[in-house]
Amino acid sequence: MLRALALACLLALTPATVLAQTAPNPGADDFDWEVGLWDTHVEVRAPLDADAPWAVFDGTSDVRPLSQGRANTVDLSLASAAGARVEGVALRLFNPRSSQWSINFASMNDGMLTAPIYGGFTDGRGEFYGQDTIDGRVVMVRFVISDVTADSARFVQSWSADGGRSWIDNWVATDTRRTANSGGVH
Repeated sequence: MLRALALACLLALTPATVLAQTAPNPGADDFDWEVGLWDTHVEVRAPLDADAPWAVFDGTSDVRPLSQGRANTVDLSLASAAGARVEGVALRLFNPRSSQWSINFASMNDGMLTAPIYGGFTDGRGEFYGQDTIDGRVVMVRFVISDVTADSARFVQSWSADGGRSWIDNWVATDTRRTANSGGVH
């Protein structure tokens, strides 16, 4: 009886968020496929400028799980043939209440976090949306993850200055899972 009373008191004092973590959460495993080391090929250009030239970068994305898969980090390291570098880290966090992910990115050029984008996966396609500021103007950001297999995926980031009526791609990446014999830029 005393043991049952103690357990009842413990459960009453345990926050609901802790109890909810033990329940299944649809979407919490959305990024499980991506854990590991990837060769990454990226074409990037200035946001909102459909006439801007594309720059090509190659390198790696190292995806590591955190908190039993409810979060992960992506360590991105890319270089162009001309020696330009793109380095950054993404922190992706799962919200069990909304069954959505947030994606938070920081460039190692300035160490500043961008505004997070939010979304999830439906039928193997991830869509994430948010807002950012370009030259003092608030714009929409869309990030789509598609063509996901065990060994490859495609990522496209787009920007909209007209409330989502039209989008201009500025980041197109293809990841290929790295094997023990893979080379690549680090």
